[in-house]
Amino acid sequence: MRALRLIFLGAPGTGKGTQAKRLSDRFGFDALSSGHLLRTEAAAGSEIGRKAEGYMKAGELVPDEVITGVMLAGIAQLPGERAFILDGFPRTLPQAEALDAGLASADRPIDGVLDFQMDDALIIRRITGRRSCNRCGATYNIEFLPPKAADICDECSERLIQRADDREDVVVTRLETYREQTAPLVAYYQERDLLQTVDASGSADEVTAATVAAVESLDRGE
Repeated sequence: MRALRLIFLGAPGTGKGTQAKRLSDRFGFDALSSGHLLRTEAAAGSEIGRKAEGYMKAGELVPDEVITGVMLAGIAQLPGERAFILDGFPRTLPQAEALDAGLASADRPIDGVLDFQMDDALIIRRITGRRSCNRCGATYNIEFLPPKAADICDECSERLIQRADDREDVVVTRLETYREQTAPLVAYYQERDLLQTVDASGSADEVTAATVAAVESLDRGE
């Protein structure tokens, strides 16, 4: 498979992070998660991390100038021939425009955008059962995608946590914010003939099959 550069769109809880990791394992993509990169900065106590932490705990989107700087820096660290997936970025039209400009200057344009779609009621159910690993960034769900041992990460054996922004009241706020600010990206990428939709309501394996099919069609230039 050629070195595709992809964006995974979708509301919080649609499983795009899980699918990004599965494609990374299967095809050797570098999966760059905005949430994981920002939480790493917050844990390190950096200035940008402290700014981001307050927004994340309140279930609000991190300002464009903060997240865009973090993500473009992360992309710049990858070798030019590497395939990558941007998971959870961009989230607003200004971010998308800044990303396009940054990647154009590096001659690394986006090849495709996958939009993971799911009903809001199911999203809330999934997020409130989500657990994550602060060490390696792996995510699980106690109902839909549990770890092999309760509350323990399969990858690094770290104890899993429920993030503050996975509480139901915060999730509702996050979904409202997503619909208002992020959903317009669908039209943005449709106009550029880059968008494909993926039904994210099935099992993790079913969604993986649909995701792989979409990526393979991009690889064939379809």
